Amino acid sequence: MTTFPAKRSLANLPKKVGAYLAPSILAADFTRLGEQVAAAEQAGAELLHIDIMDGHLVPNLSMGPCIVEALRPVSNLVFDVHLMISEPERYLEAFAAAGADVLTVHVESRGNLSAILDKIHELGCNAGITLRPGTPVESLVPFLPQVELALVMTVEPGFGGQSFMPGQLSKVRALHDWSETHGGRLLVEVDGGVNPATASAVVEAGADILVAGSSVFNKKVSVREAVTRLRQSVLEK
Repeated sequence: MTTFPAKRSLANLPKKVGAYLAPSILAADFTRLGEQVAAAEQAGAELLHIDIMDGHLVPNLSMGPCIVEALRPVSNLVFDVHLMISEPERYLEAFAAAGADVLTVHVESRGNLSAILDKIHELGCNAGITLRPGTPVESLVPFLPQVELALVMTVEPGFGGQSFMPGQLSKVRALHDWSETHGGRLLVEVDGGVNPATASAVVEAGADILVAGSSVFNKKVSVREAVTRLRQSVLEK
């Protein structure tokens, strides 16, 4: 029988100031991955964003459950796992067992999405739904009552370091408005090109969670300084 680690719920996140931060390890130095994750946690990040790519739904390959499993014992952050894979149902149990707390699937993926979201909850995880930049936000609406998180991609998924797409902010506003009319139960997350120059606009549009990769993990400044700059850019507005 599969044993699942204790899950961390999005509902138990501390009261946010500005927005929650979710550094993305896609941009981290994998020769020092544990060290960089610890630095992000110590700097005050609330979540850790983990991008899973299968080379089918998006044109790139990344990591698998083994990375989640290796990091789980050394971090208390909420593990926010973004499944950029064409058949997510095949891997839900493996990622839940490895230590994922949130499993987010694409509306463009294959399978019965409603059943997939139910399965995520059965595994004890929070469920998320997301979409590519070219997919209309209306495609998410039927699934919003089933999820705790909606992720807006402000770059084309598959590669880090891309430029922010400001046109996607209308989706953030639409999802924020949906959440407001449904008791504020939905967290809106934004991923792609988030840095100190773009973060304030993202939060003003209604984002609750900022995913940041290369603006946190880079060779120019320490992880602590990068997290501090990003948070300060939001608080100054």
